[in-house]
Amino acid sequence: MSDLYDTDVLAWSERQSGLLRRMAAGERVNDQVDWENVAEEIESAGRSQLSAVRSHIIQAFLHDLKAEAWPLSRDTPHWRAEARGHRQDAAEAYAPSMRQRIDLAGLYRQALRRMPETMDGQAPLPVPAQCPVGGVDELLRDLAEE
Repeated sequence: MSDLYDTDVLAWSERQSGLLRRMAAGERVNDQVDWENVAEEIESAGRSQLSAVRSHIIQAFLHDLKAEAWPLSRDTPHWRAEARGHRQDAAEAYAPSMRQRIDLAGLYRQALRRMPETMDGQAPLPVPAQCPVGGVDELLRDLAEE
């Protein structure tokens, strides 16, 4: 069973989902299910979703930081729009169980480290050294419905 998992994960996942549906309908196919890899894939789906939310938050912070550091840049409206878009994407992928696993201060520090040293030959204006957002709920408030 795991040979197919290792060689063609799409075919494997289609086969496993079919088996699980058959089990749900009452058919006895329990011995055909690749339980170890099914469990791993379910965990992986959650980790992937959490990683996507974190990535969107970092990108939102980074674009907000660039707009604050270079407010007169012709790119500032674009950066603001990108920040809104990443916050929207984070809000859509966010689940309440992620709250305790998202370290906003740490994500903000990652965004700070990704800041360019100059933009169009200009040094940045000072930006906050600490995350200016109190929590995930504040950052993502009301965005999922927009």
